[in-house]
Formats: sequence, structure tokens, C-alpha cells
Amino acid sequence: MKRLILAALLLCASAASIAHRFHAGMTDITFNPRTGSVEVVHTYMAHDIDARLAALHKRQLDLADGADEALLRQYIEQQFYLTGPGKRRIALKWVGISVNVDSVTIYQEAGATRLADVSAVHHAVLADFLPDQANTVNVKQDGDIRTLAFDRKHPERMLK
Repeated sequence: MKRLILAALLLCASAASIAHRFHAGMTDITFNPRTGSVEVVHTYMAHDIDARLAALHKRQLDLADGADEALLRQYIEQQFYLTGPGKRRIALKWVGISVNVDSVTIYQEAGATRLADVSAVHHAVLADFLPDQANTVNVKQDGDIRTLAFDRKHPERMLK
């Protein structure tokens, strides 16, 4: 019986280590006609965000703390941005975050901006830390969805 329990524990432990070998982020970009704004929602694995921030700041961060959330905001704003004509960065307002044990979801908004105003997306979140990080962006416009893939070698994609 002890061997069976030990085997089950080892199986669970190995499954957990295998389960997190793929590092991915998902971002949705949509236009909200009610507000006239482009809305951006990112979702990342909490463990990956925690590890990156700890490596940058040499300590564990608590994203429920406003000062630590500001450090996450600073990192995201360096690694993710939208550009318009002439490669001008489009201002993204930090709306907030929601955090649970599995994921960190980040909400941003480009006020008074249409999707037609966005020329390119730069997405290097976690790719500076995890060599195999793969970020996917779904751009939803007029019922159509365009999917863009980003990684360390390809941090920028054109929308037009």
C-alpha cells in the first residue's frame, strides 16, 4: 500500500512539472463601440509573472499591494504596447488586474482610439525571461478574429 501511495505521489509530482513546460500568454484586443475605446485584456500564468517580477526586483511581490502592482504595470508597459501611424505609441490606460492562484489578468484601455488607428502590436511580455514564451493576440473586429503569434524572435506584428 505504501508503494502504491508513493507511486501515486511521484506520478502527480511529475505531471505537475510536465504541465508547466509550456509558457504562454493570451491577449485579446477589441474595440468597444459604446466607449469608443480599444480594450486590451492579457492573461498570463501567475507562476510565470511571479517568477519574472521576483527576478527583476530580487524579492517576492504581492500584487494585492498597490506599490507591487505598480511594478507589474511598469514591466507590462515596457514589454507590451500598441503603435499608430509613424510608430507613435498609443497611450494605454491601466484599468486594473485580477489575480488568482493560476493566472494574472491585466486590463488596459486606449481611450478615444479605434482599431483602425492601431498599426502594430509589440508583445514581449515574459519573452525576455522565458526563452520558450509564446504570446498569442486575438484582435476582434466587426465579428472577425485575427490571431497573431509573438515570441522572443518576433516581438512585433503589423496589423495593417
